[in-house]
Amino acid sequence: MDQLRKLWDHTRQRAVDWVMGNGLMQDEVTALGNDTVTLEISALARRSGAEGAVLLKNDGTLPLAPGKPVAVFGRCQIDWFYVGYGSGGDVNPPYLVNLMEGLKNAGVIVDAPLAEIYAAWCSDPAHKADHGTWGRWPMSHPEMPLDEALVRAAAERCDTALVVIGRAAGEDRENKLIPGSYYLTDEERAMLDAVTAAFTHVVLLYDIGSIMDFADAAAYGDRISAQLILWQGGMESGNAAADVLTGRVNPCGRLSDTIARRYEDYPSSAHFGNEAYNEYFEDIFVGYRYFDTFAPEKVLYPMGYGLSYTTFTTEAEPVRETAESYAVTVRVTNTGRRAGREVVPVWCAAPQGKLGKPARVLVGYGKTKELAPSECAELTISFDNRTFSSFDDSGITGFPYAFVLEAGQYRFTAGGADAGSIDIAKTRAVHQCESACRVAEPFRRMTAREENGTPVQDEAWQPAEEPVLHDRILARLPQEIPVTGDRGILFADVKRGKATLEDFIAQLSDRELEALTRGEGGMGSALGTPGNAGAFGGILPSLRKKGVPPIITTDGPSGIRLRRYCSLLPNGTALACTWDDELVEALYAEIGREMRARGTDVLLGPGMNIHRSPLCGRNFEYFSEDPLLTGKIAAAAIRGVQSQGVSACPKHFACNNQEVNRNRNDARVSQRALREIYLRGYEIMVREAAPMCIMTSYNQINGVWSHYNYDLVTTILRRDWGYQGLVMTDWWMQKSQSPEFPKIRDNAYRVRAQVDVLMPGNMNHAVKRYQSDGTLLPTLNRDGGITRGELQRTAKTVLELALKLGK
Repeated sequence: MDQLRKLWDHTRQRAVDWVMGNGLMQDEVTALGNDTVTLEISALARRSGAEGAVLLKNDGTLPLAPGKPVAVFGRCQIDWFYVGYGSGGDVNPPYLVNLMEGLKNAGVIVDAPLAEIYAAWCSDPAHKADHGTWGRWPMSHPEMPLDEALVRAAAERCDTALVVIGRAAGEDRENKLIPGSYYLTDEERAMLDAVTAAFTHVVLLYDIGSIMDFADAAAYGDRISAQLILWQGGMESGNAAADVLTGRVNPCGRLSDTIARRYEDYPSSAHFGNEAYNEYFEDIFVGYRYFDTFAPEKVLYPMGYGLSYTTFTTEAEPVRETAESYAVTVRVTNTGRRAGREVVPVWCAAPQGKLGKPARVLVGYGKTKELAPSECAELTISFDNRTFSSFDDSGITGFPYAFVLEAGQYRFTAGGADAGSIDIAKTRAVHQCESACRVAEPFRRMTAREENGTPVQDEAWQPAEEPVLHDRILARLPQEIPVTGDRGILFADVKRGKATLEDFIAQLSDRELEALTRGEGGMGSALGTPGNAGAFGGILPSLRKKGVPPIITTDGPSGIRLRRYCSLLPNGTALACTWDDELVEALYAEIGREMRARGTDVLLGPGMNIHRSPLCGRNFEYFSEDPLLTGKIAAAAIRGVQSQGVSACPKHFACNNQEVNRNRNDARVSQRALREIYLRGYEIMVREAAPMCIMTSYNQINGVWSHYNYDLVTTILRRDWGYQGLVMTDWWMQKSQSPEFPKIRDNAYRVRAQVDVLMPGNMNHAVKRYQSDGTLLPTLNRDGGITRGELQRTAKTVLELALKLGK
């Protein structure tokens, strides 16, 4: 703890330099004040960064031998990428610990002559790290050219070298198939060539936000002794890295994605990056679901992979059925010489049946406590039959638009151990749904068929589907609360139980109802802490006079984005690689406490879109290619935040899998892939964490923008999953007319879909104060228009949130 206090002092100036380099002016930096962060959150951020690190290779070089010097190569030893760029990562941390500082704090002897050369080169204005501008973030920083004599001299002083490869990540742009982004640069290859030729032991460290090409490094073979993915570890990056390198923390992170041998091996590779639309040809065969089923030879490192400094054995009891679920009990033994933790994933291999299925799917997981050598631990991992059921969007099983268990044998493994099987005698539906988000444009989709007991890749035509929305919406319109006019009922009366919420809403004018459907206008509301993302709720003086409070939002999820010092956490992928729900929940509980201390109500996160392609620029915010792991980690973060009486706001619902033209791009996807892959994580999160808020995505899904998508937000989210909270737009939205009800458009179209709040309030980015676009009230209670009952329904949802927040 004393070390952390010292870090706050000697790194504060570098933190100020960093935030100024990310677009803040000097007076804004001064306005950050003297806020600090708690020792608890620093410790949890450090532990999360260390336990999310994934050891890909190790010949015994790691952990580093105490007392022996190491030479460190690569400019990111100093110019570390702490998190991705954009709204999800632009936090103002009170301190930042880079790799060199972390090694020093851990007592590692670093080769001083080489370190001084790098420090001088990086501090030279000609080589200063350029952080770019919005959407034009760097992919990486140019590497320092190396003289072979310099490398040889360092090798004479040290046996071991650390080589750092750094990659930026960022919102509103993609990673690219070019050197310096997905691939190594010539300078980085030259660095690896020189270092591996001169040093006995070489450890390759990856400071990255998401997956890049790993085949080049693999080609070095035994010349690289160890490879360690450190991700982007937030403000504690250097300390977390040093903890793993020195063995203070035994690496226990496991990949949350599959690493393929080539980019072209990913099943989405030919169907990503189109500006107008992307056909989700791979359908349900995303990530390991594709590779395990059709192309295991194309995998370099499988999802769930990760090494330790010790070894474990896992024994599993046969799967058993409990009252409401299934369970597998495993016994894990540390058979090595070091204490460590082990991740135990549970997989299910289902019969191919009529639907065709992946070779296996993740149905649950657990993680042991730290086990001493020879120590054993028992874990019981529970899961329900939804985790291994399949969605029938064609009716081929006899159960259209239902999650189905087809007849046959379902085999389970846990941590590599056989966990028995269950037999389903007769095909049955386990959860009936409605047809929703129907396909508007036909396309081809990948399928599986069985030949001689082996799944074979095939494809089928996905036809367009007939819309049903008009009649569905009309049948489900809410009843109007009779308008009473002002009766003097205050919001405080509702909180005290002296009046009902309906009584309060009955008093509201049309103007006040309209105001409750949107934010105040622009970002940085004067109603909240400086640097906030916007306010909604009590944004009119008349509403505040009635006691309705403003609700303040802040960007996330890697911390709270304000003009005050706030904690900077490891990126989302790093947290998913911990496979540790309890750790993530504890970390975000501290973020919830920090939100209360900073005066903010809603954290815009976690981000939880599926890693469909490794090129998505925002993958660093998201968790995994797998929906179950995504849903579980997101649920943990949300429970943590909301345990402190504030709200999380998971995003971006749904299919925000591309940043290029994200405001207009159309995700053309089958109902099956939506239900099994792209919505499943959200469903798990809703059922296990009950978020108070959810944010829609910018993109279209089968031709309908998410912020207008009645089926997405009402049919699926609210009616099927039972969601009771608020839905808001991402910041600003596209203009559009309702095809079902041509007299309504834009904000009326949005409210009808039950997307409650337009944020930050205006349709025009440049306008800070609210300006009505005239699309909501003009059709109120007119033939074919929006109804007062719909506005009242939105008002009730917003006011219920205020009550939950204790405002």
